[in-house]
Amino acid sequence: MTLSFLMVISSGCVKQAIKSQYESQETTISKLATSLRGLRTQYQNGVVRVVMKEGTSADSLSATGVVSFYYAQYILASSVNNSNLVATNNREALGNTWKVTEEEGEDAFKIVTLKMDEADLIDGLKYGLLGVKTGEECYILFSGKYGFGKSASGTIPARSGLVYHIWVDSISNE
Repeated sequence: MTLSFLMVISSGCVKQAIKSQYESQETTISKLATSLRGLRTQYQNGVVRVVMKEGTSADSLSATGVVSFYYAQYILASSVNNSNLVATNNREALGNTWKVTEEEGEDAFKIVTLKMDEADLIDGLKYGLLGVKTGEECYILFSGKYGFGKSASGTIPARSGLVYHIWVDSISNE
């Protein structure tokens, strides 16, 4: 066998393993979305949003809008809890198990404001936020192919499925 033939076989095995990993994540997402018992569940471009509290505004976030929110980010697992929490700007999400460093201080709890058409916004978050309303509380769940993909990001391993718990403060579609 030639080296190039072995590389093709190896590449095919890697692609199949990644596909299987994402399929497993999709199954976990489906089970987790059901267990959250939200008011409604929306599916959009491979991303699931489970609405826990309806928004109060008439307008919903457009693809070119701006959204301000608090969040808790989790690595996808069979449940959402502080053992898989990787980032947050919401004090309530921390509970008593995670301490903020002095360096982070109050900056750790600043609201996040994003433009939906920013190039560096990961697809899972972009698709999940599309349509949210001011005052909405929701979970956004997606597989690693809509997250950071083959790249790790901080403490998040490559190809990780993610869950965001979102508390929308405001939206603007100007």
